[in-house]
Amino acid sequence: VYLETYGCQMNVNDTEIAWAILQKNGYARTKDLDEADVILLVTCSVREKAEQAIWNRLRHLKALKARRQQARLPLRIGILGCMAERLKEEILHREKLVDIVAGPDAYRDLPRLLAVAESGQQAANVLLSLDETYADILPVQTSAGGTTAFVSIMRGCDNMCSYCIVPFTRGRERSRPIASILQEVRMLSDQGVKEVTLLGQNVNSFRDLSEVQFQSAATPVLSRGFSTVYKAKPGGLRFAHLLDQVSRIDPEMRIRFTSPHPKDFPDEASVLQLIQERHNICKQLHLPAQSGSTRVLEAMRRGYTREAYLELVHHVRECIPGVSLSSDFIAGFCGETEEDHQQTVSLLREVRYNVGFLFAYSMRQKTRAYHRLQDDVHADIKKRRLEELITVFREEAARANEAMVGQSQLVLVEGPSKRSVSELCGRNDGNIKVVFPDAEIEDAAGCKALVRAQPGDYVLVKVTSASSQTLKGVLLCRTTLSRSAACH
Repeated sequence: VYLETYGCQMNVNDTEIAWAILQKNGYARTKDLDEADVILLVTCSVREKAEQAIWNRLRHLKALKARRQQARLPLRIGILGCMAERLKEEILHREKLVDIVAGPDAYRDLPRLLAVAESGQQAANVLLSLDETYADILPVQTSAGGTTAFVSIMRGCDNMCSYCIVPFTRGRERSRPIASILQEVRMLSDQGVKEVTLLGQNVNSFRDLSEVQFQSAATPVLSRGFSTVYKAKPGGLRFAHLLDQVSRIDPEMRIRFTSPHPKDFPDEASVLQLIQERHNICKQLHLPAQSGSTRVLEAMRRGYTREAYLELVHHVRECIPGVSLSSDFIAGFCGETEEDHQQTVSLLREVRYNVGFLFAYSMRQKTRAYHRLQDDVHADIKKRRLEELITVFREEAARANEAMVGQSQLVLVEGPSKRSVSELCGRNDGNIKVVFPDAEIEDAAGCKALVRAQPGDYVLVKVTSASSQTLKGVLLCRTTLSRSAACH
């Protein structure tokens, strides 16, 4: 089986789950397309461009499949994930190229689907589940070097933002039992993984209902200025509890999480407190804003105003000094005026994010916007606005990063830099890429022998220059997460 992943980190995790299931059923994995009997594409539907990439890929695979048929070596092609969920009929009927279609909740069914496909029939399962979390399946890690890993803590989303296809392709929110998450993180720690990112569409609305005694816990309260389209649900162990437990497993393992929703922070003061207190929870937060205009935020059904969002940002910065912030923005949403756009520009300037993910709006079928709103911002205007947002984001990120020049940063070494074999790269606590020479250094433990930094090592790097996306520096010494925290 040959696996190819498109889209978000959730899809990277889905690929690992699908592979774990296939491996148990006797499949072997290949990195060589020509060697494969089965090609599976794990797909994304968030924007039209993501889907177009898959259609283009299928055109390439069509020729490969035809060559195989002539050589009497059948090749099966499968589409997995969000696009499978959204476009099942079209995928199966367009050119009859695809043999199997499996939605995000149907990976357990892959062996059966592939068996049906072996007999020459097309097979599909896109049933969404109310309770599937793959809690009992330990994903088989596929990330390079094995220093970092993603751990899925919940699936689906209940927020129903008007632009978003996710609730329709990934279904309702459901959380994995904490016990199974802790088991997976312990296993990763034993394997030498040094950084784990907890994944979910909306991680801070996590609630584990698997233990009876916590089912009647109080309902969380939203802060001033935040609202939601669904009723807050009582009961369960919350995200703060999970974060507390995960961070205790291994003091030498960094913990990150993504993606939270701004509305679920205020009642979770304990989450911010944990980030501030624990040396191994990264001082980094993803706070997706989407727009800087209250009018557009209302049309998007985000559940907050510009003012409430800014108040949250100030609160976060007070609680966690030096926090690194990232965000998502959509340019050219339905009805967005030039004034609305300028308000987003000014939000970017005011907050000064370290990392940003910016996209032009892409109307998706099934969403509320598709049924209720007009996609009335011209493509050229979307493109110009997006370019303006990217320019402003980069200017501000460069300023934020330049403030680190002269400081020493703790960096987790990931491997050689892409641009030069004589340099290594890794990420600092704030998830910013740091590049530095691959040189011999001392170990902070005090042993006199010089060492070379390896993937999975923590090193101190003195920052000498910065751009909007990268810090460059010189190596000071190799250290540990705990030792570095004690020095600070």
